[in-house]
Amino acid sequence: MSNISSNLKYLRKKKGHTQQQFADAMEIKRSLIGAYEEDRAEPKYDLLKKIAEYFDLTIDEFINENINDNWKPKPKSQGSNLRVLSISVDQNDNENIELVPVKASAGYLNGFSDPQYIQNLPKFQLPLPALRQGTFRAFEIMGDSMLPIQPGSVIIGEYMDNWNDVKTGETYVIVSKNEGVVYKRAGNRFKENKELKLISDNKVYDPYAIDSDDILEIWRAKAYISTTLPDPTPEPTIETLSSMMAQMQKSISQLNKN
Repeated sequence: MSNISSNLKYLRKKKGHTQQQFADAMEIKRSLIGAYEEDRAEPKYDLLKKIAEYFDLTIDEFINENINDNWKPKPKSQGSNLRVLSISVDQNDNENIELVPVKASAGYLNGFSDPQYIQNLPKFQLPLPALRQGTFRAFEIMGDSMLPIQPGSVIIGEYMDNWNDVKTGETYVIVSKNEGVVYKRAGNRFKENKELKLISDNKVYDPYAIDSDDILEIWRAKAYISTTLPDPTPEPTIETLSSMMAQMQKSISQLNKN
C-alpha cells in the first residue's frame, strides 16, 4: 500500500501551504487535494510526477517511503531519474499500456523517448488490481531463452524510475543500446558504473553481463499474456523415476564427501 496520502499531507504542511495554495501550485481543484490526503483517491501518473518534482523527490520515494521528520532521502545516483518517460493516455486521461511488437523492437530503441512514436504504438488497458498503480508497457518476446514462457508471449512490465531497486532473481525487460529489447532474470543488483548480469531461465543459454551505460530502460515484469496453453504434465515413467533416483544418490554422495 502506498504512502501517498500521509506523505502529501506532511510535505504540504512542511512547506507551509494550505490545501488551496498547494492546489493552485498544482493547477488542480482544492477538493482533489483533500481526496488525496484522506486516501479517497490517488493522483494520476502525470500529477504524481509533478508533485514529486515539486518536493524534489522521485516518484518511488513519494509513493513508497514513509516521509516524516526522521526520514532522510537516499543519495541520488545514475539509477534514479534517468529521463522523462513518454506515455499515452485515453480520452479519460487514463494511462494506456503500449505494446511493442517484435517487429517494432528495433524502432523502439530510437523512438522510446519520442511522444509521437509512443502515441502510434498499439495500446490497450487491463482492469487488474496489480496494474492499477504505475506505468506499464508490453513487450512481445521471441526465442526460447525464457522457457517455459513461450516465444510470442507478451510481457507486461512496470517502469522502473530507480534502477537501484532491481532485485536479484526477479525478471525484467531490459532495453539497451547493443542488446535491444530482452526479457531476462537479474543475476545481481544494479550498481552505478557496474555490469548487470542477465540470466536466461533456459539453461541452454549462458548468462551474460551488460554495461550499465548501455541500458536505456528497465521494466519490472508484472504479468504476461500468451496464446500458447501449457501441455499436461506427463506421467512419470520407469526411466524418469530411475533417473531421478540416480540424481538423488549422486547428490547425497556429494554431500557426504563435503
